[in-house]
Amino acid sequence: MKTALGAFQDAFVEALHRRPVPALRSLTAQSGFEVYRNTVLKGCVDALCDNFPTIERLVGKDWLRAAAAIHARETPPCDVRLILYGEGFADFLEAFEPARELPYLGPVARLDRLWNEAFAAPAQALLELASLAGMSARDLAACRLEPRTCVRWGWFNGQPIYSIWRYNREALPIPEELPWRGEGALLVGHAEGVTWHALEAGGCAFLDACAAGNDLDRASALALATQPDLDFHDLLGRLLGAGVFRPINLT
Repeated sequence: MKTALGAFQDAFVEALHRRPVPALRSLTAQSGFEVYRNTVLKGCVDALCDNFPTIERLVGKDWLRAAAAIHARETPPCDVRLILYGEGFADFLEAFEPARELPYLGPVARLDRLWNEAFAAPAQALLELASLAGMSARDLAACRLEPRTCVRWGWFNGQPIYSIWRYNREALPIPEELPWRGEGALLVGHAEGVTWHALEAGGCAFLDACAAGNDLDRASALALATQPDLDFHDLLGRLLGAGVFRPINLT
């Protein structure tokens, strides 16, 4: 049950986002209330620009701030952690008329979002290679490798999204002849930041299968079905080296 103060605070927030609140009509009619609205909107726009730096590099600061203001008015934050603001920004960009000629903008925003999620995820122990020593091939095939909470990945079909994102994120010039084909990405959060790696379609399928609770035997089969020429042993070594998995529960 909400207190009178809690109800007033909820109504105040609604009014800040220009939603009609009859009970606060006299308050919102005051010219000073617009100061609060502008302050809140600026905070939302600043957060979106900070959370999507690759988009800013692609379209420029003014373009992004204008788009962010429209999105912020339509979709205000629902979490006090502003680093997680912008969950629907990629969808917004994909439907945004001024971005129609930039079909890669939404997927690139998804990678920025994955970076934020990996960065903000809580710390979690990782699987040490030494813990696998002594396991038989049969036992290893039956175990479940679970991605850590700070790990994110995604496959982007038909567009070199990871390359576009990485070159801009690292402030590097994009090659003039960039192969226009699907790419995947892997992002891993650490205490010192986030690392990123290219990931093939089979690798993304493997992590999808692991996250769904499949054992190693089944997950590897699904990865190879997605990409028959996949070097699975090389993939597993890269994922273990990147610190993707949490310790195996042997109980």
